Amino acid sequence: MKNDNLHSQPERQRIALVIQYLGTNFHGWQRQPNHRTVQEEIETALAKILGHPVTLHGAGRTDSGVHAAAQVAHFEHQSPIPPERWEKVLNSWLPDDILIRGSAAVAPDWHARFSASWRRYRYTIYTEGRSNLFVTPFSWHYYLAPLEESSIQAALTPLLGKHHLAAFHRAGSARRHSWVEIQAAECYRRGAFLNIEIQANGFLYGMVRLLVGMLVEVGSSKRSLLEFTEIWRNQRREEVKYAAPAKGLCLLRVGYPEFPFPKEVWFDTQPLFVFGS
Repeated sequence: MKNDNLHSQPERQRIALVIQYLGTNFHGWQRQPNHRTVQEEIETALAKILGHPVTLHGAGRTDSGVHAAAQVAHFEHQSPIPPERWEKVLNSWLPDDILIRGSAAVAPDWHARFSASWRRYRYTIYTEGRSNLFVTPFSWHYYLAPLEESSIQAALTPLLGKHHLAAFHRAGSARRHSWVEIQAAECYRRGAFLNIEIQANGFLYGMVRLLVGMLVEVGSSKRSLLEFTEIWRNQRREEVKYAAPAKGLCLLRVGYPEFPFPKEVWFDTQPLFVFGS
């Protein structure tokens, strides 16, 4: 009797990845002509492993120079490689500034972007007067004036909830509206480092860097809390002139109602700097 199992193809699977990358030498997440991007590097590795082109779908599009501690993406394949093995297989092909922290099978309708409930970013500011080479790639060295974290927190608190944040929306975005639901926003200090964390259902193009640029003006008393609040509530985009440097920003994690990874794979995997005064 003929055994059809000898010639059967593996079932098609959808695989989720938790990805870390150092954004310094990338022109962002999304594939672009003539630029090095994270998506392109991983898709190239997948194509070499599987022998055909593969599309990788990410949870969010980080800008040029922005890091990720736990970006999430998915792809589909039809090969005998088990879901949990993709982590090690891909890491053997990827460059040193990308790391796969976990891989797992997900349902056919699970989507890295559209199934996500929220994204959380952390911005790190280094406030010592003297530069430090070991923190330079991951923080904004701001020493021109003292920063008061309580003032920044006071500016952040009214942003909680759903608001029209056109004041923090860079030009060039294909998004048709500027509504964002901010679920958490906090500012805290660890020694010489001021950290700003913002969690939302989604983010506008350039939003966090524009927001941090203005928050620093509030924290250094260059702009009042009232003025800051009136600018974003009245959508006065023309008054938001400066974006914080990309290198201080990190996509900290992405949240899902159903997520196949244990917490140690994706939760708070960017270490906090704590030294200094």
